[in-house]
Amino acid sequence: MAWVGQAAQARRVVDGAAPANRLLAGLREQDFALLAPHLTPVALGRGQVVFKEGDDVSFCHFPCEGTMISLVVALPDGALAETATVGCEGAIGGIVSLGHKPAFARAVVQIGGSALRIASEQLEELKSHSPTLRDAFARYADCMIAQVLQSVACNVLHSLEPRFCRWLLTAQDRVGQRQIPLTQESLAEMLGVQRSTVNGAAISLQSRGLISYSRGRITVIDRAALEATACACHNAVVEHFERVLPGVYPVWTGYEA
Repeated sequence: MAWVGQAAQARRVVDGAAPANRLLAGLREQDFALLAPHLTPVALGRGQVVFKEGDDVSFCHFPCEGTMISLVVALPDGALAETATVGCEGAIGGIVSLGHKPAFARAVVQIGGSALRIASEQLEELKSHSPTLRDAFARYADCMIAQVLQSVACNVLHSLEPRFCRWLLTAQDRVGQRQIPLTQESLAEMLGVQRSTVNGAAISLQSRGLISYSRGRITVIDRAALEATACACHNAVVEHFERVLPGVYPVWTGYEA
């Protein structure tokens, strides 16, 4: 596989056991050196709730390559609406806020894997020692806000199939391979539709050779066709990342040999 961007080599911490987080990899050496002693590798399982609305967010998690977390808002009737996804390009938790803050959204692991964790209060203290570290995380916060705003527009203005394709592109970028471990139930929940509706869209895309689907796994067959079918929202978010944090977003460019 191939990634576009400056952070070509994964930064390894804690005895070399943890795979890459591109936001950390893009930091200045001095800034990463501040963080590294306080980063702890943790395993995140699919469906795990990292924090829920109202929780004090006491940790910041940096998902590693292959891990993806959704930020979802729970409505009073129990319905969920996804507002953003976070993978190895970013972080969730107290990335910008001053210490503990109650969470507004719920963070749910969509694709399990590993992450690097640091206490929010510790992160805040380290940022106070480095203007460039503060700037890097403020830039990431800007990218997150852009993604949330684009998602609002996408959910209002675009039909299911382009949104479905956009979601698959986003997931493949984070996973870094053709196969995306994802159930139709999870995808329907994130897209805010019935499972039968997602199933119909998946059958249509499969019949046209864009994807294949087996239980719990979607395989991207024709990325170019998927991009042509998706709305422009995926590219809009990627382009904003490239302007604000060049080289951090993991744009997919090819399959493993």
